[in-house]
Amino acid sequence: MLCAGATWDKHTGRNLHAMAQRPRTSHRNAWQLHIMDDVTLARALHVLGVVIWIGGVAMATMVVLPAVRRGDLGPDRMRGFQAIEHRFIWIARTAVVVVGLTGLYMIIRLGIWDRFQMAATYWWMYAMVVVWLIFAFVLFIGEPFILHRFFPRWVREQPDAAFATLHRVHWVLLGLSVITIFGAVAGAHGWNPF
Repeated sequence: MLCAGATWDKHTGRNLHAMAQRPRTSHRNAWQLHIMDDVTLARALHVLGVVIWIGGVAMATMVVLPAVRRGDLGPDRMRGFQAIEHRFIWIARTAVVVVGLTGLYMIIRLGIWDRFQMAATYWWMYAMVVVWLIFAFVLFIGEPFILHRFFPRWVREQPDAAFATLHRVHWVLLGLSVITIFGAVAGAHGWNPF
């Protein structure tokens, strides 16, 4: 989520992809049109990572957690939750790492650090970083060192409250993610509500 959509010239604000009409006069230039450049590859991996990561958050929030809370996955709600969570956690962690690395690469490669000095125009850059930092913390620190330590006991003592709280937290994270994705895609294409 660190850089989505078109590449904008940091000085003129014009879409560089729309301006980049390469000449097709020679065999070499025609061949080069079919080669994916490094920024395009980074963007494609970035978007794919976001789709997998936030798609998983949406699935957990709207499908898995309601099923766990209702007991649809069996009477042992913790076991049902862990069966799915253990399968997805490494997928989510991998996607978060890919998104972080490709986002940082695009910021460096495109030389767009100055967007962080224009908060009103590029608010979505901050939002992408903040959402990424929250999820990186949750997936790499919160989940293995805090959730695994305290959540099973909480589920044994107050299962309804534990899963209801977990579900609310997922809704908040999903809401922040959806706003950020919408803002990043729209912002990268020139839209700014401010």
